[in-house]
This record gives sequence, C-alpha cells and structure tokens, in this order.
Amino acid sequence: MEITAIETTHRINDQIRLSPIRVVDHEGKMLGVIPTSEAMRVALEVGMDLVEVAPGERPPVCRIMDYGKFKYEQKKKHANSAKQHQVQIKEIRLRPKTGEHDIEFKVKQAKEFLSQKDKVKLNIIFRGRENAHHDRGKEILANIIQQLAEHCKVEQMPKLEGGRNMIAVLAPKT
Repeated sequence: MEITAIETTHRINDQIRLSPIRVVDHEGKMLGVIPTSEAMRVALEVGMDLVEVAPGERPPVCRIMDYGKFKYEQKKKHANSAKQHQVQIKEIRLRPKTGEHDIEFKVKQAKEFLSQKDKVKLNIIFRGRENAHHDRGKEILANIIQQLAEHCKVEQMPKLEGGRNMIAVLAPKT
C-alpha cells in the first residue's frame, strides 16, 4: 500500500501536540483559540476528528471534520485532475507528390487524432523542383481540410513557412 501526500500532510487527533489551537467546527463556525484537550473533547462529542489544516499559522488552525470522508474527497479530486487529457499536437507530414491512397490513410490517422482530442498539424514539405508547385500543396491541404470538416475546425489556415513547408493546424470540434 502506497502512502500518498494526502495522508502525511495533516496531523489528526493525538498527533496534534501544540496547545492552544484555533478551532473551526464541523459546520464552519469559528470556536476561537482553545486548548487542544478541549478541542479533542468537542470533536469526540460530535463523533468526528480534529484535523490540523494550517500548521504554519500561530496558533495552528484545526478543523473538526470526518477525516476519512475528507481523505476520500481529496483522493477523488486528485484522480479527476489526473484523468484530464493533455492536448498534444500530432504532426502529419506529406509531400506534393503523395499518392491519393496515402492521403486517404493520413486523413484516417488525422480523424483518429482528432477523436482523441489532439490537435493535428498538417505539414507539406517541398524539396527541389517541388518548390515551383506551392499551388499543388495548397490543393492537398484544402482537400484534407474538406474531408475532415465535420471532425475539426481550422485553427491555422494553410500558409507557407520558411519557403519549404506549408502548414495548417486543425483542432477537434468541441
């Protein structure tokens, strides 16, 4: 069993050594600065735990709460933040001479990336004599964008970068 940071950051009940402490009850009302033993007694009366929530303050701030429920909610919050998808930019590289079937395959890949909520960067690379045919690259990108229209929105229209690359960026529809 692994010990998480949640379990080690709070002192509870008998682990609280300092006295007096500032206490907030289970309903959120401030009880004021009282001795630790009295705060423990109040927590036991309501059947909850005394948890140190701000150990750096003077006097330390403690709260009367159900520590098991608090830990569960913290764990759930941590799990939800870990589940969020980190958006990546997936690059698909083409050449002006790329065949029709290969373009269809690249479109299929782009659909997959977009369905996973990733952005797609379409990159057409021109080499040598291909530089004379930038219009062909624009046609290919326009064709791909048209095929993917229902899956994405165009974030960056096709444009020439550095004289050798034509780039378009697509983002998934939300």
